[in-house]
Amino acid sequence: MTFLKNITKPAREAEKLVRTIFEPTPCLRNDHLSEKFEADIWLKREDLTPVRSYKIRGAVNAMSKARDAHPDLDLFVCASAGNHAQGVAFACRHFGVRGVIFMPVTTPKQKIEKTRIFGGSFIEIRMVGDYFDDTLASAKVFCEDAGGYFLAPFDDADVIVGQATVAVEFMVQMGEAPDVVILPVGGGGLGAGVVQYLADTAPHAEIYFVEPVGGPSLTAALREQKPVALGFVDSFVDGAAVAQIGTLPFAALKHVKKSHVIAAPEDRICATMIEMLNIEGIVLEPAGALAIDALNDLRDVIRGRRVLCIASGGNFDFERLPEVKERAQKFLELKKYFILRMPQRPGALRDFLDLLGEADDVARFEYLKKSARNFGSVLIGIETDQPQNFVRLFERMDQAGLVYRDITNDQALSEFVL
Repeated sequence: MTFLKNITKPAREAEKLVRTIFEPTPCLRNDHLSEKFEADIWLKREDLTPVRSYKIRGAVNAMSKARDAHPDLDLFVCASAGNHAQGVAFACRHFGVRGVIFMPVTTPKQKIEKTRIFGGSFIEIRMVGDYFDDTLASAKVFCEDAGGYFLAPFDDADVIVGQATVAVEFMVQMGEAPDVVILPVGGGGLGAGVVQYLADTAPHAEIYFVEPVGGPSLTAALREQKPVALGFVDSFVDGAAVAQIGTLPFAALKHVKKSHVIAAPEDRICATMIEMLNIEGIVLEPAGALAIDALNDLRDVIRGRRVLCIASGGNFDFERLPEVKERAQKFLELKKYFILRMPQRPGALRDFLDLLGEADDVARFEYLKKSARNFGSVLIGIETDQPQNFVRLFERMDQAGLVYRDITNDQALSEFVL
């Protein structure tokens, strides 16, 4: 098979293989988002696969193709701290083959346990390395020594064909081609598969890509016209924050217009996650919310048009919910932190509390240090229900002659203090 040409037939064959394992994930019109953005918006719910992400598709297809080519092959190896590990584990159990999955020592226990559950007795999990690069290197050395098959998360032709089955499904489910398709992109496997399938089946569809601000691997590759390693990656959007886009995926994406790549701020992604949870009851991981979050940047582009967003995953650890809520509130300007120089006299705290509005709530209050005998520095966190409430609060504080500093968006200071 020539990978970068004629992907339609292989993708449809892969879709038949996937059908032997699980039913098509739902692809439904979302009334809330459609009304909010004045468009006809559909969600392809990849968070509802057996492993709660689309990664199972590529793993199953690649493993099947490898076994067809090498009937005696019974050992598959991968390195992953998330969805790819779970997809490989599930595939190993399905095909009844051995799998050794390398995960960083820092991987959350929840992800380790889910991988173990999906793979059962067919897999072995090895915890190696504090950083993923170390984990990946160890996995490849082991794979070569053991004579196994290394199953890459996105830089593999058969993996990419497997991910293209997402498009095979939504083209049937929607009845007619969407006007706009929005794809999350990290390593690029999903994007490459869908783009190539739509080039043949829906050539007039506009395709937009969204990656986290802290991991713009596609943007960097388009700028240099080759895959390049980022100097720093913010790992918050762990399902899409990769240091370098794959070589094969980029071969399919190198002609993408730079204006069609959107950088989604991590804090705004949190706001989208909270919105979908509270309003729609949909649990998304940060990477799973990327395509929906990009609607904020595409409001004028999509108005009155038919839009397909891929919700790519829902493997969210609820222990992260307080952080997600905090970041969402800060982005929406419903929560602020500031350092206040407060007089050390009886009644000073009461005077400050009297300045708060009816909807203002003290979320944190902590003395940091005494800067002088008569004053002390206080860290204060305030939550409210409307951004303009802070404008009025700060006006009252100014009128009262209080000295304060807003540190909400001071990343270095807020990380140290908060």
